[in-house]
Amino acid sequence: MDIAVRIPAEFHNFVHEENVLGRESWTINLGSANASFFSQLFGYMFDNVIILGPDDDAVNYSFDALVEPSIEGFEFSVPNQSKTDAFAVWIRYRMRIFDSVGNSASTWTVSAYGKSQKEGLGGAKSLQRAAVLAMRDAAALILLQMDKSTKIGKLADGPLDFSELDASAVADNDDAGLGPVGIFAIGGIDEKTE
Repeated sequence: MDIAVRIPAEFHNFVHEENVLGRESWTINLGSANASFFSQLFGYMFDNVIILGPDDDAVNYSFDALVEPSIEGFEFSVPNQSKTDAFAVWIRYRMRIFDSVGNSASTWTVSAYGKSQKEGLGGAKSLQRAAVLAMRDAAALILLQMDKSTKIGKLADGPLDFSELDASAVADNDDAGLGPVGIFAIGGIDEKTE
């Protein structure tokens, strides 16, 4: 299966800043690590992967499916919050899957967790390690569950055929604000409808 992966600018440049209990300020820069992570992960999972930047036009490429990851949530805890010697990170990714002509095929939320002990590492390094472990957790979930959760493998047979979908699937798409046919609205394809 050939896929395209669009890395949005806000995903590539993701930085989380937070003051913990008014005493400590933490800055976690996951952007380039996340972009690299998804590029490598999908490179192992699929025959051919095209990485699209935010300004690339998807209509100029040939693929079976397009995946657009985003970070929907990021949380962490430090030892003085949890009253333990551990740093913990929770990342919630949202994967939007489109077929080769821009129809919204599915949306999938992947929740991941990583924990790192404070021992032997400084606070920033321990928090960074917890974030890396959360990304690994996400990778395992994506490897094991992506096709089951998104049915992305069916897109290798061509674009979605809405006549084969049951009414509830189309209604779910409508409820999500995508309509029965969600044309690429992610900075790429502007198809003309008749």
